[in-house]
Amino acid sequence: MGFHLISRILVLVFCVKISFSIDTLYPNQFLRDGDVLLSKNETFALGFFTPNNSSSRRYVGVWYNKLIEKNIVWVANRENPINNTSGVLSIDQQGNLLLCDVSRNTLVWYANVSSKSCHIQLLDSGNLVLVEENSTLYIWQSFDYPTDTLLSGMKIGLDRKTGKYLFLTSWRSSDDPGQGDYTFQLDLNGSLQFFLYKGSTRLWRTSAWPWASPVPFHQGNTVRYFNLFTNNQDGALYSFDLDDSPVAMRLVVENSGYISWYMWNERVNRWNSILSAHKEICDEYRHCGAYSICTPAATIGFVCFCLPGFEPKSPRDWQLRDGSSGCIRKQNISLCRNGEGFLKVARVKLPDTSLDGVTKFVNGLECRQQCLRNCSCTAYATALGDEKEKVCLMWFGELMDMRPLPTWGIDLFVRVDSITLAENAKKKRSFIAKNKRVVIPISSAAVVFTLVVIVVSLRIIKRRHLKGEAKQNLQGLFHRVTNSTSRLYKDLLVVNGQKVGSSSPNLALYDFSTIVAATNNFASENMLGRGGFGLVYKGQLTNGVEIAIKRLLNGSAQGVEEFKNEVMLIAQLQHKNLVKLLGCCTQQEEKILVYEYLPNKSLDNFIFDQQRKSHLDWRKRFKIIIGIARGMMYLHKDSRLKIIHRDLKASNVLLDDTMNPKISDFGMARIFESNQSQAMTKRVVGTYGYMSPEYVLFGKFSTKSDTFSFGVLLLEIISSKRNNVDYKEHPSLNLIGHVWDLWKEDKALEIVDCSMAEPLFWLEAFKCIQVGLLCVQELGTDRPAMSDVVLMLESNTNQLPSPKQPGFLLARTGSNLNKNMNREGPCSINHVTITSVDAR
Repeated sequence: MGFHLISRILVLVFCVKISFSIDTLYPNQFLRDGDVLLSKNETFALGFFTPNNSSSRRYVGVWYNKLIEKNIVWVANRENPINNTSGVLSIDQQGNLLLCDVSRNTLVWYANVSSKSCHIQLLDSGNLVLVEENSTLYIWQSFDYPTDTLLSGMKIGLDRKTGKYLFLTSWRSSDDPGQGDYTFQLDLNGSLQFFLYKGSTRLWRTSAWPWASPVPFHQGNTVRYFNLFTNNQDGALYSFDLDDSPVAMRLVVENSGYISWYMWNERVNRWNSILSAHKEICDEYRHCGAYSICTPAATIGFVCFCLPGFEPKSPRDWQLRDGSSGCIRKQNISLCRNGEGFLKVARVKLPDTSLDGVTKFVNGLECRQQCLRNCSCTAYATALGDEKEKVCLMWFGELMDMRPLPTWGIDLFVRVDSITLAENAKKKRSFIAKNKRVVIPISSAAVVFTLVVIVVSLRIIKRRHLKGEAKQNLQGLFHRVTNSTSRLYKDLLVVNGQKVGSSSPNLALYDFSTIVAATNNFASENMLGRGGFGLVYKGQLTNGVEIAIKRLLNGSAQGVEEFKNEVMLIAQLQHKNLVKLLGCCTQQEEKILVYEYLPNKSLDNFIFDQQRKSHLDWRKRFKIIIGIARGMMYLHKDSRLKIIHRDLKASNVLLDDTMNPKISDFGMARIFESNQSQAMTKRVVGTYGYMSPEYVLFGKFSTKSDTFSFGVLLLEIISSKRNNVDYKEHPSLNLIGHVWDLWKEDKALEIVDCSMAEPLFWLEAFKCIQVGLLCVQELGTDRPAMSDVVLMLESNTNQLPSPKQPGFLLARTGSNLNKNMNREGPCSINHVTITSVDAR
């Protein structure tokens, strides 16, 4: 796509006035900024837009044309905006769809199909298609490149014919359609189900197909739509159909981390949210651990309950309202041909089917007997499938991620021992016998209790109001009155049997009232951002000291673990390149960490911002690189504890007023023994794009996995580009792959951010690129230790080892990782691929 072609487009655009059909664009016709292509019935429009009219960035997209709210449903150049109104969309002589910035003679985006006789057409479905002349064949369509929205007739999943894995990715923010943190993907293991991811972390899951799907079935007077699944040799794909209904409906992955289903309400002219996911505590994936069920109706008290025949694995954690450890089978019982049976757990979201040991039978008539005969079968479920045949699903491993679904849940039958069966039958008989006698006393007791609660609460409220106490305490008072038997958090958090205050004399214990006053009752204008499992606020103590307050979300089991980790680790670490923990607060069931306040916030606010990145010249960037390397060396080698961070990334590096970097967010960190070199986990956490291949695929982590993260971050600092962004010249590559290709062509310095003011220290920059590539080598054994990284960066020599192939592609022929891959491991290639296309 050379200069001459773009120059020709430039001449034609400004010198020739060419008309085109309302829904079709032919070769040698141009869609300029300000022009609009409409579908046949004018349902959808294609043109240039600016998100929220918030900047000068221009994108080409498709939106609803007839509706008042013209929501964008597809974006072409989501990672490459045009910064003026000189964009032009056209078809070249080879049949490629091109988006050019004619003011700069640059190609911004293209669809490479090379069909010399074709035209583009916008359909009333919202699909932009490239059609061969005298044919109905689509040689390219926007539905094959989804952004954040699923429309009727659009498919997501695996298309085995084309090899495309289609999924939704959120916008980066409300005014930036670039690829955000959240993806919505079809999982191909076991019975089909969908997952919402943040990076590589699973946040929410649908139930298993064919009994549940992303869009709930609904039938009314004006609209009828169907869930359509296909799972055969052609692919495993999902779509929904509106059955020719005039009502608009869409599924959106929000940049806030929610999944929302919207239907257009013609009566009030607005979108109605008919369902949202990942908003309740029980929407959180695996919130209550194995063999337990999360019950959001338990608004007062604990939401986790063990399944019949099971008991808490860690009673102490459950007393502290942390159910993440889950439940285990009761001890000293027999479940193999000893009178065992099944108890029904009615109308639930079925357990995760992506785990090992799930079997599906189309003929479900003998499901119970099949499961009963196999002593390893832990549960089964039956229901009618798509063809009205009875389908059976059996689990042979852990039962994970369940919650009640009263409307469209499925009955699950859990295997229990004979004693549990007898106890359950006895309770049922007792309940039936006493039912009539207890209705009136229970009702009376409930009324009396409610009146007592109201009177006590009103008297307390009045007394507190007279004393001028803040309103936010009322909810806590009501909680203590109505749940006086529950065990609240102690004023001093206990970690590994020791009180934080006694084991860490420099760690302050703050009253909750002090935190409330410092943040002006957690005012929204004081919010700095969202961290791991919590919100971060700016605060100011009465002595004028500014602080950063991290408030973990209430009820988050993962948040409890993160809280324990951060208190235990950071309180014992002291280094100028690590963020300083000042104290914590555990009153009123709060989990709050108090840090030093760093005015320049996080590194990603600079290097990935088009305006602010110019504030970082080479000297400042090199200082930041050295500081991060020293901080990581301290964690791995020089501190009293050998610590693996596991989530090193740009947003977890904070900058003080002199741009000195400080590593933060130790919620994912793990302590190693001094002689320990590696560990494994089945729960892979972190941010995809920064995680090493062996960690993503096999759950193996070590100091070398942190080295990989540092290498990615180093290359991002040099280039001001995110690793998880595709490159238009090579769509299969991310930043690491792009740098590697340039390195092999002796063009590595081309990645250096050109916004940096002169002078640039090119030899130093070249050495940093080489160190970055050494850090991201595919095999962990080839990567340097962080102490060696610091030595290489600070030494005057430029004689460094030559880097080997980085771990940026999984399916590369001859890859050492591929040769040794265990496809049945905790993170098999059916879950994750190390490519920029599939980055989560």
